[in-house]
Amino acid sequence: MTILASTGDQVASFVSALIWVYTILIIAYIFTSMYFNVGGRLPYSRWSRAILDFLRDVCEPYLSIFRRFIPPFGPLDLSPMIAILVLVVLGNVIVGLIPQ
Repeated sequence: MTILASTGDQVASFVSALIWVYTILIIAYIFTSMYFNVGGRLPYSRWSRAILDFLRDVCEPYLSIFRRFIPPFGPLDLSPMIAILVLVVLGNVIVGLIPQ
């Protein structure tokens, strides 16, 4: 019996962790954009601008795919929820396809 995991297990764990981290980044982007839009930051604050810019640069390319097809319902934008659902489902499919 070996202590080391197989390469397939390691790749599956890495992909699973990557999907989880990206999901957390999308959720953080949603909450920070809501918080900052209602005036929850200091004016001319570099750290809040840096956080929001980083999250927008990381999350917006993926979310824009879904925003093309799913229109907002008034003030409610459902595209991040659909994007997270698709990300998790496709991530589970990809992890399931990796040979172990």
